[in-house]
Amino acid sequence: MVIRTSLNYSTSCSSHSLVANSKVTHLETQYYCITMQQYTTYQKSAFRNQILHLIATINWFKNLYWFLLVITHCTLLLIHTPLKAQNTLVPIGNWREHLNYASAQAVVKGDKIYCATTNNVFSVDASNNAERYSKVNGLNDFGVSAIAWDEATKQLVITYNNSNIDLLKNNTVKNIGDVNRSAIVGNKTINSIYCIGGFAYLCSGLGVIVIDLTKYEVKDTWIIGNTGNQVGINGLVNDGTFWYAATNEGLKKASLNATNLSNYINWQNISGGNGLSSGVVRNIVVANGKLITQKNDSLLVLNGTSWSLFYADVNWQIVSVTASENKLLVCQTNTANMGRVLQINSIGAIEKTLLNTTYISVPKQAIADAGNVWIADAKEGLSKYITSFESYMPDGPLGIANGDILVANNTLYAAAGSVNVTWQAQQNRNGIYTFKDEAWDNIGYYSKPIFDSVLDIVTLAIDPTNQTIWAGSFGGGLVNTDGNVTKIYKQNNASLQPVIGTSTDFRVSGLAFDNANNLWISNYGALQNLSVRKTDGSFKAFQIPFTHTANAVSQITVDDSNQIWIVSPLGNGLFVYNYGNSIDAINDDKWKFFKIGQGNGNLPNNTVYCTVKDKNGFIWIGTAKGIGVVQCPTEVFTQNCEAILPVVQQDRFAGYLFQDEEVHTIAVDGANRKWVGTKNGVWLISPEGDKIIYRFTIDNSPLLSNDVNRIAIDPQNGEVFIATTNGICSFRSTATEGEKNNSNVLVFPNPVPPNYNGTIAIKGLVDKALVKIAELSGRLVYQTKALGGQAIWDGKNYKGEKIASGVYLVIVRDDTGLEKIVTKIVLVGGR
Repeated sequence: MVIRTSLNYSTSCSSHSLVANSKVTHLETQYYCITMQQYTTYQKSAFRNQILHLIATINWFKNLYWFLLVITHCTLLLIHTPLKAQNTLVPIGNWREHLNYASAQAVVKGDKIYCATTNNVFSVDASNNAERYSKVNGLNDFGVSAIAWDEATKQLVITYNNSNIDLLKNNTVKNIGDVNRSAIVGNKTINSIYCIGGFAYLCSGLGVIVIDLTKYEVKDTWIIGNTGNQVGINGLVNDGTFWYAATNEGLKKASLNATNLSNYINWQNISGGNGLSSGVVRNIVVANGKLITQKNDSLLVLNGTSWSLFYADVNWQIVSVTASENKLLVCQTNTANMGRVLQINSIGAIEKTLLNTTYISVPKQAIADAGNVWIADAKEGLSKYITSFESYMPDGPLGIANGDILVANNTLYAAAGSVNVTWQAQQNRNGIYTFKDEAWDNIGYYSKPIFDSVLDIVTLAIDPTNQTIWAGSFGGGLVNTDGNVTKIYKQNNASLQPVIGTSTDFRVSGLAFDNANNLWISNYGALQNLSVRKTDGSFKAFQIPFTHTANAVSQITVDDSNQIWIVSPLGNGLFVYNYGNSIDAINDDKWKFFKIGQGNGNLPNNTVYCTVKDKNGFIWIGTAKGIGVVQCPTEVFTQNCEAILPVVQQDRFAGYLFQDEEVHTIAVDGANRKWVGTKNGVWLISPEGDKIIYRFTIDNSPLLSNDVNRIAIDPQNGEVFIATTNGICSFRSTATEGEKNNSNVLVFPNPVPPNYNGTIAIKGLVDKALVKIAELSGRLVYQTKALGGQAIWDGKNYKGEKIASGVYLVIVRDDTGLEKIVTKIVLVGGR
């Protein structure tokens, strides 16, 4: 029986914690970080003991009425609080990563099985407990180049594409940044790692870099080119007598007892004779005392002083060779795009041939482990073979989201497609990623064959009438789907037109519904490059009455007056369209062209990347040179309404808002604050844009890349999803959308567990509600105002002191000025 295991995580750890308790089964995986672990443990067996302790130690807890009230309240929490991680809230201030774990690159055996993907690392132990490690929970970088296990120090060595190094031991991470920071000129890329005796030997593009794993420092560097030059090292091993280095100049050896291995004179190039031809040697390993080297797609074994053929197959190319448990594990691919893994014993006999297109596509590395074979595959993730295959695939999207992302119906939708800087399609087939109930899914070519011609989905909109998804393909037309039934609009059944001069290239680059539920469509490159699908299902096309390069149009925003704002990329600017009283009548249509300069719209720059409407109805415009704000959109066609350039104060200096930044995306949260994504990180600014609240970069946060494509915000819980060039991550912020009333207030966590030092969230409030925390006697402890529909509290009084254990009232003042108790908070383990 073939078992496909999907590892589904909810990584809500803080950025400094690697504590997890996750049980992987063949059917389901739960992931709990330390906060949730404390919370759920507290809810179970320890709960009643905590309550009894609370009663015994708090001298004011004498009133039987309140005792019964607390017991009732906490019992309800036990009954109604979901225990599954996918139904829990991410703590405020915490980050999560949402990465693709299918691109496995390496696998090693240590105290656990460790697998490296192109992005980060995860592990599976003997009991199938799983953890994953990234910048979000303790690692120091992104983009893994190699991993290795050192048995002497019980550490996992992780190297990154930029030559940064992390050492992972017992969920503690040590960083060695010397190689990354070194000013040495040369190729510092780490190709592989050989660990022995407390040292890690990094095989790099310039030579061998020796790391002391006890002192956490660089011990030596061996530059061993034929003339003392830098040379790429592909593999390294010692057989107890000699060091052997597989280099781009051939196989080199040096005495294990040589006093100065950094001197190239001590290294002898043994290629070019005795059966080993000259030139590049790709790898060198030792299996059962035998020295085996990889030359092109052949394996050669050293017998005495000569080399002889150990294994070759002209129909298969060798990707990697690994020695483990005195076996050779050989990963191969062929010209038919198939992959396989061989297990070969020390005399050259093939013991296992693993060939399964579901689990093995592009195998990168394999190891033997107590009769099992673990396989890291670049497309299929990590799998294990015993007598059948099992897949260990942490949940995540298929790849990077380069197009629109949005949150609707408690679901994140992310468009996978992309265009380059000249707006040429990139042939991405991944379609749409969806994230709901802590599980990732996909709508696209790989799950639905109807998407075979719908590449590069770059824009999304949710139909307010039936909640179906509308998606724009940059070349494949317009798509409407509910996840099951899909309809594609191109020629003959819509007003969409192909790019001028073509007949089949239908580019949809922007979508938005207006206030009357008409769908507006940017039809890039067409003669009539603005279309609308009306509520009756009919289409109408418009020709924008301004000359603009390539008839380029993209993102659409609809303002409070039902006017259509259309970004024109390639340095054209921004259009505004008012269709008057009727879409069909054209005699009352109005158009305006916003460009740089006063009198022309006063944009900061003609290269416009994004627009968004805030809660005041203002239109915020992100350009290649900062932000402009149109504060008079209702007067665009009646007065000289132009963009203003906000001035932001930072330290003692003030300047135009992001005047030197490429502003790729702007999102508005429940408190009308603006999240701004650029090529240099993410900012959160105040509603007016005059203050900086947060700035996140790869240096001060788990942000995956400073180059940010899109930002979307979950209105219900304030989680901010950030799509970067390296993948999607998210940050739970403090603001949510305000509710109509205070009838459905939720406190998280509640009860507040012992030793909890995080933020307590009170959500489900009306916008900007006044919130008071009071003792049961009515004495005020703390007061704050909701950000949108959520207030936050640190568990301290107005003096900044941690408050005592007990039960506290949450009192909210509504719009009428009336105050009422909306819920209670139980704190355990206070001062």
